[in-house]
Amino acid sequence: MTKLFALVICGIMLIQVIKPLGWPGLRRRGDFWKLALLAMAAISLAAVLGHWA
Repeated sequence: MTKLFALVICGIMLIQVIKPLGWPGLRRRGDFWKLALLAMAAISLAAVLGHWA
């Protein structure tokens, strides 16, 4: 699941660089790093929850 999530986030980051999504906080091409931080946090959370379950 985390691999699929990482691929989806990478795809969204690529789209953001090509044509900004226009979502709040993602209005410029240079804002793709915010998606990277979100992805790292979500994948880390999924890994921690996977160890607890």
